[in-house]
Amino acid sequence: MERLLPAAIIAAVLLLLLALMLLGWRRRVRSQAGLPRPASPPVSLQETLWRGEGLYVATTRGGDQFDRIAVHGLGFRARCAVAVHPEGIVLSLRGSDAVFIPRESLRGTGRATWAIDRVVEPGGLVVLDWELDGLRLDSYLRLSRERSEALLAATTTVLTAATREGSPT
Repeated sequence: MERLLPAAIIAAVLLLLLALMLLGWRRRVRSQAGLPRPASPPVSLQETLWRGEGLYVATTRGGDQFDRIAVHGLGFRARCAVAVHPEGIVLSLRGSDAVFIPRESLRGTGRATWAIDRVVEPGGLVVLDWELDGLRLDSYLRLSRERSEALLAATTTVLTAATREGSPT
């Protein structure tokens, strides 16, 4: 009997913490309900420049690695397939609709060491910096070292082509 009371108190505290986490998540989803839905991949895309698989970590507001985007299938970590096309990047997240980042919306790529709740070796995450209807976003991907290098190279090719097409000749 003397163990029952402490166990009941611990269980109640754990249930309270879980309820508070659930309420916080629901509040975040409600506050982001007005964010635009990312585009779906177009039916016809040119040949794939690069394709690989890895782990989707998170999407956050641009420059704020703590402000997770929780709506439109971007809220949870998932296995993913990434395909780079001349028109943009397709993120196919397990359990969600595929997301298309048009090359006009892609602002840059780089490396990161952490995002929200994931910390890896220095430069172990690939960051896709993109824009969705004027809102800057950063999407974090965890790929092998070789795949990271290949993704960054393919994305640089797409960004360079977009810059050349957008500049006056």
